[in-house]
Amino acid sequence: MGVPMDIVQTIEDAARAQSPPLLILDRVAEFLDACHLGTGPVHARRIGEGQSNVTFRIKRRGAHVVLRRGPRPPLPPSTHDMVREARIQSLLAPLGIPVPKILATCADANVLGVPFYIMKFVDGEVVTDAVPAHLDTLAQRRATSEAAADMLVKLHSVDATSGPRAEIGRPEGYLKRQVARFAGLWDLVATRELPEVAQLARWLEGNRPETQRHAVIHGDYRLGNLMFARQGPAQVKAVLDWEMATVGDPLADLGYLSATYSQAGSTATLLELSPVTALPGYLDRAGMAARYNAHFNLDLSALPWYEALALWKAAIFSEAIYTRWKNGERADGERFGAALEAGVPELLAAAAAHAARLP
Repeated sequence: MGVPMDIVQTIEDAARAQSPPLLILDRVAEFLDACHLGTGPVHARRIGEGQSNVTFRIKRRGAHVVLRRGPRPPLPPSTHDMVREARIQSLLAPLGIPVPKILATCADANVLGVPFYIMKFVDGEVVTDAVPAHLDTLAQRRATSEAAADMLVKLHSVDATSGPRAEIGRPEGYLKRQVARFAGLWDLVATRELPEVAQLARWLEGNRPETQRHAVIHGDYRLGNLMFARQGPAQVKAVLDWEMATVGDPLADLGYLSATYSQAGSTATLLELSPVTALPGYLDRAGMAARYNAHFNLDLSALPWYEALALWKAAIFSEAIYTRWKNGERADGERFGAALEAGVPELLAAAAAHAARLP
């Protein structure tokens, strides 16, 4: 099986490729020219750990930007909407939520095969499997956890019911729609039988809690989607990856943060992409939830339901990645793709374990 190329120079190069490239540099240059973003040759390299949408750091004379696009088509319906993702960040920026500045959006799929957007490059640190030196004291490890919890509080404190925020989504029925949408998505992306998916879908619907409040929610809120300042005490410079943002139940964000947050003594899953938080100094899951809830005073007794929802959804979109990998549509992530054969069932088992904790 050949490996598809991510980046080519010209449309002629793209025509000779075995599958559509992710970037055609001449096309990118033309788009940047039209937007008055720098001049001259375009230099690009893939960045980030994203296993779904794809991000490239772009440099040319007078411009240092980031291009974000979806994976190669075909894409499941209502996914990888880059135009919407850019719009959400533009709406949140004036409200004090730190997001990259959106510079341009391209809805024309003829340029790169899918829509994409350009944002200003943010220089910072993402905490994953190594701790930046200036954040590697017990005090700063705790401060990093606290900053993550506090940023979620800040997001969930945004007025979600008036003005342009109402464009982001409709809160009524959010949890019911999530279960139905992802149950249907499994049928579109899966190539194997895993009956636990349907079993958990029935359990989630049968035990669905009442939403206590509505908020703008991120949908993929975890430490790996926060960019911290390179110097000084722990400070979030930007919240990244807004594809799944909407208006809904804020405990879905807290449940996702908790379920994907590494802590000592717990069984890890492939979604725990910042394993450093199992080290001494970082708050544990209960500590993160308590710091968050000090601001809202919600009933957290159903948090295991939200954690189960998070990992069940993660198993489904991970299966989509696994299917694309098996079909030879991913040029990177060889180890990650292979790991999903067992990793998806492990996510479903972890989701079931959270479900068993529901009072």
